[in-house]
Amino acid sequence: MKRHHTHYLSLIFLLMIKGGMSFGQFIPPNSATGHINAEIIPIYTASETSQMNFGKFSPGPQGGSIILTPESTISVLGTVFKGTSPHNAASFYLSGDLDAAFTISLPTTPVVLKHSSSANTMQIENWSSIPSAGIGAGMLQDGFQVVYVGATLKVGTLHDNPLGIYTGTYTITFDFN
Repeated sequence: MKRHHTHYLSLIFLLMIKGGMSFGQFIPPNSATGHINAEIIPIYTASETSQMNFGKFSPGPQGGSIILTPESTISVLGTVFKGTSPHNAASFYLSGDLDAAFTISLPTTPVVLKHSSSANTMQIENWSSIPSAGIGAGMLQDGFQVVYVGATLKVGTLHDNPLGIYTGTYTITFDFN
């Protein structure tokens, strides 16, 4: 029995040594290569390419309105007499990432035009655009898009709006999504 017990202890000793050796062996570290991507896209830009121009006109005895569409057509309401001078809608050139969606925000309050040499003014309201204003209104097809903008000019009488040039500025916001 003692002999049997000795074999048993010898076997345990051998297993411990053999097992210890396998734990003591050097195993090289494993590694893997990771990949990184970064892409530079064009900056989003918006620039005016054509100024809004209502052309030349005469106010008439009661005044009225001049409606300039984004397609550059003009119509007159009231006693305003439109001239034969050129007129055109504003246009803006947008550029950026291919197929990026954008939102157009037009002025929500009247914009004031001031007479070049007096305190007289006219107002512009009822803004419209192509593509239409709103969330996700347009898309930069091939990385660019032209936006056309029209509005309505409120014209007073000749007393309210004497002869001369009226100018002003406005802000349109293009938010790229």
